[in-house]
Amino acid sequence: MPLSWNEIRDRSVTFVREWEDEPSEHAEAKTFWDQFFQVFGVSRRRLAAFEKHVKKADGKDGFIDLFWPGMLLAEHKSLGKNLDSAYDQATDYFPGLSDKDLPRYIIVSDFARFRIRNLDTGNSIEFPLADLPKNLSLFGFIAGYETREYKEQDPVNIKAAQKLAELHDSLKEVGYEGHELEVYLVRILFCLFADDTGIFMPRSAFEDFIRIRTSEDGSDLAPRLNQIFQTLNTRPEKRLKNLDDQIAAFPYVNGRLFEEHLPQAGFDRAMRETLLECCELDWGGISPAIFGSLFQGIMDTEIRRNLGAHYTSEKNIQKVIGPLFMDELWDEFERIKTQKAKLIAFHEKLGNLNFFDPACGCGNFLVISYRELRLLELEVIKRLYAVDQQQLAMDAVDQYVKVDVDQFHGIEIEEWPSQIARVAMWLIDHQMNLLVGRTFGQALVRIPLVKSANIVHGNALRINWEAVFPAKTCSYVFGNPPFLGKQFQTAEQKSDLAEIYGDTKGAKELDFVAAWYVKAAQYIDINTRCAFVSTNSIAQGEQVSLLWQQLKPLGIHIHFAHRTFRWRNEAKGVAAVHCVIIGFGKRDPVKAILFDYDDISGELSPAL
Repeated sequence: MPLSWNEIRDRSVTFVREWEDEPSEHAEAKTFWDQFFQVFGVSRRRLAAFEKHVKKADGKDGFIDLFWPGMLLAEHKSLGKNLDSAYDQATDYFPGLSDKDLPRYIIVSDFARFRIRNLDTGNSIEFPLADLPKNLSLFGFIAGYETREYKEQDPVNIKAAQKLAELHDSLKEVGYEGHELEVYLVRILFCLFADDTGIFMPRSAFEDFIRIRTSEDGSDLAPRLNQIFQTLNTRPEKRLKNLDDQIAAFPYVNGRLFEEHLPQAGFDRAMRETLLECCELDWGGISPAIFGSLFQGIMDTEIRRNLGAHYTSEKNIQKVIGPLFMDELWDEFERIKTQKAKLIAFHEKLGNLNFFDPACGCGNFLVISYRELRLLELEVIKRLYAVDQQQLAMDAVDQYVKVDVDQFHGIEIEEWPSQIARVAMWLIDHQMNLLVGRTFGQALVRIPLVKSANIVHGNALRINWEAVFPAKTCSYVFGNPPFLGKQFQTAEQKSDLAEIYGDTKGAKELDFVAAWYVKAAQYIDINTRCAFVSTNSIAQGEQVSLLWQQLKPLGIHIHFAHRTFRWRNEAKGVAAVHCVIIGFGKRDPVKAILFDYDDISGELSPAL
């Protein structure tokens, strides 16, 4: 677990006092950087080396003052020296570095000043040593904290999916496949993310173990990975007393992620190198909000050909969850934010809401909804305890967080996406915990995993939704069920549709998505509200009467709807499909709202 921001801040103040009058470049520079890393609770020796030899741009030998491969390059000068020339010297080393070793950050310093440049964003800031406590967030990556803005087709997300796909193919080629392969890859995915986000400490513990403690030919990698997985599933007090220190440093994770016994995989030199290339990516920069759809392509080579070309965009998901619940919740917060008693009750309400996606795929709707709910809760916590910030900083901040992943439920017909959905919820939970930690100066890491999203692997049209989650405590049902015209439906899908509609005349003409409307109408009670993304065909022509002759007797009313927009699935060669978003429930609305969006060009997947 990383140090809390409060502890880091206290250490930084001590560091500033000790170094504010240092004049020499060489005499104390190494001590300076050793102690600088200790501010963040990290041993410099585990991450970075002094005087790294490289060939400079002019072909001459050079020595990098401080080098952390793939993360940080630092140049240190004596007091008053030109930091511009120090920065130029730092970039002169780049031609001598491999692509995987190129840093994300450059820091130059002369004891009295710091300048840090983020090479991913291009942002650069310079400040005096005395202001280090005010600028600690710039160096959060050292402690395992990270802040990143996500783009929907971020190359980092796509590259990560492609690399994991390579590992998948290699394991499958040697005969490791099916359910075992899917679970195995999900475990590796969790470890990659944990390695870069402060769950595993020190940062890169997983990568370091593979790189240092396994043979280059890959012959012992599989049993070593199994040892890590077993350790992650074992409480510290139950572990062997003579367990290797580097293995023993891995935390107890629980969450049933590492519980199942899997047969041992097999690696060779190339496969080990592929896994190390996966480790070299910044998994803290992967967005759980969108990687689900990207990773679905790992198991589907047809989708993989257009990896990143289609998924449910966040913009379109927001058009579902906004009018369904988030807009209303934010409005309520704005009305009561100055009334403490009502705000406390509102906070309790947030922690008791339940969300259900009966076609959840890789969990995109659930992940984004969870993130948005946590962002609202953070504002509630800040408002409730604004006058007690000092006390809040002293308390264990997790006691103030009421929203958790076990409020989110889903059904998914394919096993791999259902596995990804469960892990994606843990990952977004960890990212939101980091945000809470930064806000209140504490480290919030919910390990071991006590709670998890309730994701059921099964056919949503064949199983009883009540058995997945009781309708009486379900607040919202939403998602993007598969929409397929009758000419595209398989025999099994036609049978599923018949299971819902029975002998209803004309039911064979209905789009596949119509079955989810009927299942939802049969499931919900008067307090549950729903919204689905659907093909426009159910909102016009003969399908309207066929669908509503089933829904109307169940007391269904439309609460809101979005006008037609387009979806294109380039991967499957399907022409543009016109879609609608329909919100409905059993409570008669005061006024149904029609949203008109003429500018929508985002792509929606018919099956997340």
